[in-house]
Amino acid sequence: MALFTISMITMLLLGFPFMVVLLGSLILHISIYMPNMSSSFLVQQVLTGVTPAALVCVPMFILSANLITSGKSAQKLIRMVQTFVGHLPGGLPITANASCTLFGAVSGSTQATVAAIGGTMRPMLQKAGYPSSFSIGLIINASDIAYMIPPSIGFIVYGVATSTSIGKLFLAGILPGILIFLLFSLYSYFYSKSKKIGQLPKASWRERIDALKEGLPVMGFPVVIIGGIYSGIFSPTEASAAAVAYALILEVVVYRSLTFHKIHDALLQTGVITGVVFILVGAGQALSWMLSFLRIPQSVMPTLLGADPTALKVILVVIIAYFIACMFVDPIVAIYVLSPIFQPYVVKAGVDPVLLGTLVCLQTAIGSATPPFGCDIFTAQLIFKRPYLEVIGHTPPFILILFFVTAMLVIFPDIALFLPNSALAK
Repeated sequence: MALFTISMITMLLLGFPFMVVLLGSLILHISIYMPNMSSSFLVQQVLTGVTPAALVCVPMFILSANLITSGKSAQKLIRMVQTFVGHLPGGLPITANASCTLFGAVSGSTQATVAAIGGTMRPMLQKAGYPSSFSIGLIINASDIAYMIPPSIGFIVYGVATSTSIGKLFLAGILPGILIFLLFSLYSYFYSKSKKIGQLPKASWRERIDALKEGLPVMGFPVVIIGGIYSGIFSPTEASAAAVAYALILEVVVYRSLTFHKIHDALLQTGVITGVVFILVGAGQALSWMLSFLRIPQSVMPTLLGADPTALKVILVVIIAYFIACMFVDPIVAIYVLSPIFQPYVVKAGVDPVLLGTLVCLQTAIGSATPPFGCDIFTAQLIFKRPYLEVIGHTPPFILILFFVTAMLVIFPDIALFLPNSALAK
């Protein structure tokens, strides 16, 4: 696999899109080392990766995210949060943090959250005196809470790859997501107080009530999605369609912010993003098949885990593997490639698959914001048009907080498992 690895690194450094990097490297490896293998095998594996019915909800959640990003939901959400916490030390970063968390519960997409919340909050943070690197670091990492809060696309892909209940995964991410939000807010509070960075005037109760009336309809999304799934009204796939319907009602009827042209653009953008996501899913399946065909897991895993690994050892190896992988590759690819490799050891060690899915999605979130090639870093570069070193300058404190949450989940797994094991999930 040396040629494959060198090819990937070279194309990444040359700026090729990751789906080209992955598929191009696979084709190069097959053409040189497996000249007798028909290319149809590769095509079949790519198609196999995108055939699971549960993946239907991915484009629907992407569409709902694009619709609300094109409308006024983000601005209403930010104003609602700001009127309640903006006057506190760290009020503006707490507003950004809370808005990213809530918007993640609406969109399930880190990129949509960076675009929608970051585009509004970053100028406000800079105007208040916060350094650009702090603002971007906060937005990138707070947006990654979208990978923990349902309807997380990461949970959907992991559920498909490992045949784990997507509904239980959705529930498992809620409390860890809230814990991350609280710790980020605490850090923002002490950082702002130590730097003596300005606070906003305290909003009146009339302003708060007005902002609440305008912003509260946005919070109907988690009610529709989570409430619909666990009341038995919707399956996760049907809930994604309900989210699109709610987005249209909210932005067209309530806020009157979407025109036909904006809806048309949202549909086109959804097609493009869905195409990229599904190509990555298919490429991840093809790479997973290639690794299995070459029996690489069979030669590597016994060395890493031994013949009879404990549950803790499996969890620690999985955490490290996903974190390192997502520093270099897209989270969807990492989930699709690594999950089948670890799955036999996970089952053998008796690790709860829902707990492991929560830890995996948390590591993909951390890795996505970690240099050198974390995908959210480049998303932020594109959106904010800032240099690489400025974008990553203030990410270490937030990454350390995320590692602390990882440790908490390993030591106290009920943080993730309490809701899935409760009566709500029965």
